[in-house]
Amino acid sequence: MALAAAAVAAAGPWDSGQRKAEREWAVAQSRTGGAHHDPAAPRTPAPAPSAAGVLSALSAPGSEPPNAGTASVDLKKKLGPLLDDPALGEARSASVIDATTGEPLYGKAAGTPMTPASTVKIATMAAALSALGPDHRIATTVSSTADARRITLVGGGDATLGRAGLRALADDTARALRDRGVTKVEFRYDTSLYSGRREHPIGPNDNIAPVVALMADQGRLDASRRGPAPRSGNPAGDAARVFAGLLRERGIRTTAAPEPGKPPKGSKTVARTYSRPLSDLVERALTESDNDIAESLARQTAIAAREPASFEGAGRAVGAELRKLGLPVTGARFADGSGLNRQDKVSAALLTALLARAADPARPELRPVLTGLPVAGFNGTLRSRYADAGPGAGLVRAKTGTLTGVNALAGTVVDGRGRLLAFAFMAGSTPAPGSAQKALDRLSAALVP
Repeated sequence: MALAAAAVAAAGPWDSGQRKAEREWAVAQSRTGGAHHDPAAPRTPAPAPSAAGVLSALSAPGSEPPNAGTASVDLKKKLGPLLDDPALGEARSASVIDATTGEPLYGKAAGTPMTPASTVKIATMAAALSALGPDHRIATTVSSTADARRITLVGGGDATLGRAGLRALADDTARALRDRGVTKVEFRYDTSLYSGRREHPIGPNDNIAPVVALMADQGRLDASRRGPAPRSGNPAGDAARVFAGLLRERGIRTTAAPEPGKPPKGSKTVARTYSRPLSDLVERALTESDNDIAESLARQTAIAAREPASFEGAGRAVGAELRKLGLPVTGARFADGSGLNRQDKVSAALLTALLARAADPARPELRPVLTGLPVAGFNGTLRSRYADAGPGAGLVRAKTGTLTGVNALAGTVVDGRGRLLAFAFMAGSTPAPGSAQKALDRLSAALVP
């Protein structure tokens, strides 16, 4: 308890790292991800702490506090019986490593690729940060023909675009048109940045909208801002109609209802709005297991790699970026960016290697992978977990993964010697999600001194 109190007191949202994203996004009350990660979320808690152990491990790699124990915990004796829990189903995999040195501390079938569910988001986010950098912002633009008689709303793939962004675009667009003496325009919207199928293979699902380059409020048909919700079948068209309405409010009429179309040759940008920095998007995607952001960032990685911005192109781009980082991707498959696809395959060893790479002082651009991990018992998809898992609350940070019959947990914790450990526990053919999640919580909590 003293260690937990010290971690909470020493941390708090960073001015960099999880910073504003943790305060604004991590207090969500709804559920997201491959399935219902958070079956009974309580009232929103105070903003979650950042893990003090992450800070100390990164600032002084390999160091130990003065009161560190004289020997490492025998993880085999401690974790073995917990991993044998029948609640974890028929297939189990585990990896625990020292995140500073990469030294393997415990493993069971660690190199065996398994369905990761939403823990694959760790790979998606690391690839995006590596390819684009944490300061990258996604633009949504409006272009106009030379005579200003036709405008086009061009989707750039920002899955977080909302009414505020559209209003800012409408302000600038209306101003540019009025300066030209134009108050009536032909209006099109362009989603051609993405290719391939729009619908996720999981089919129509409250956890994800059709994957398109233009949407507002993630295509939600209710007033929610996060979690499962009914989704539009045409989020791009809906966003365009909202934008047309905002233009009318500003004195710009459209000749007809908006239709799909690319900007004519010679068109120039007259208005632009940007997403928050990629670091913030990564943190939000990991904390709340946001599938729409995850698929968007997988496609941004594909664009950076000059691959088609499709499920297939994004999968190739993510895999290639992880290989550039020197990660063990043998047998891995990235069928999507969110983990909703059961064809995704990663190993526990890959997940821990990703977390260790994010902790590498030589890779500061990857740090949001750590700072975006939910804090046990405090926020995101771990908000309502760890109530009876021992000392894990406040000390374990981990990404959840949940599909029917699939449960996983991958994250970080500081052990009794002050080492930052990266862990990944994966289970398949689990009989029930609740009992499997509790078993995973006990495994990760066992790493806490």
